[in-house]
Amino acid sequence: MRSRLVVAGFLAGAALAASAWAAEDAQNEPLTGVPGDAARGRAVVLSRTLGNCLLCHALPVPTERFQGDIGPSLAGVGSRLSAGQMRYRIVDSTRLNPDTIMPAYHRAEGAVRVAGPFRGRPVLTAQEVEDVVAYLLTLRE
Repeated sequence: MRSRLVVAGFLAGAALAASAWAAEDAQNEPLTGVPGDAARGRAVVLSRTLGNCLLCHALPVPTERFQGDIGPSLAGVGSRLSAGQMRYRIVDSTRLNPDTIMPAYHRAEGAVRVAGPFRGRPVLTAQEVEDVVAYLLTLRE
């Protein structure tokens, strides 16, 4: 009987820890009052000058050549991460991993080695972040 209580207590603690981790790893509030548009988000993600996601990530878009393999593949990401988790990573991935090479797409303060056109402003606007999230949510396996 006692071993069942210990196991039940352990499982309850693990469930609480998992839910706390999920809360820390997501930004559930949208950045704008306007829902993201998946078509605009796709354009940002595939743009070699704006999002430049293909530099590091592979996408299930066979017509795009020279896709990256430094970051995780984004194929099926809509099945793996919630909108809040995607937003959290896009806005500022250094909150999860201070040593990441992924840029903070919606943070300007504290940025170093920033190209002239991006000094003092985020790479993506709040609406572009929401659009990218909307597109990535469509990528389901």
